[in-house]
Amino acid sequence: MVGKAANAGVARGCVGASNLRRRSDEDGQVLVLLIGFVLLSLLILAVVMGASTVYVERKKLLSVADGAALAAADTFALADVEAGSGAPVPSLDGGSVRGSVLRYLSETDAYGRFDQLTVGGGTGSPERRTAHVELSAVVRPPLVNFLVPAGIPVTVFSDARSELRR
Repeated sequence: MVGKAANAGVARGCVGASNLRRRSDEDGQVLVLLIGFVLLSLLILAVVMGASTVYVERKKLLSVADGAALAAADTFALADVEAGSGAPVPSLDGGSVRGSVLRYLSETDAYGRFDQLTVGGGTGSPERRTAHVELSAVVRPPLVNFLVPAGIPVTVFSDARSELRR
């Protein structure tokens, strides 16, 4: 009995030593996985923040373009109203539409809110009925500026038309 107990104790000691040796070989592997997970999470966070910034700035620019189109659609004069077979129709001039858009942008300080804001060539009223507005700006997303130092160009289009009713 004594011999068996002694052998069992030695066997247990050997198993404990091999477990101890195996644990020391694996020390720090969880830390590497944790660091990798944190870096991957930060990368995903940066991409989501950048995409959200571009989306929100595009929506803001679209809102400004809508306001400019509405202001430009109201630039007709009563002398410019064309009487047709139906209801009278206001007639717009492309130059006055563009001038109205530029005036709206300066009055609302849009040039201060957007980086490199420009009025596109599609701004005007080619068919003399609808005010077309094209605005472009550059968005600089946070945390990833080193990847896109020139920024991300965003262009929006908006249309507005005045209707005369009795």
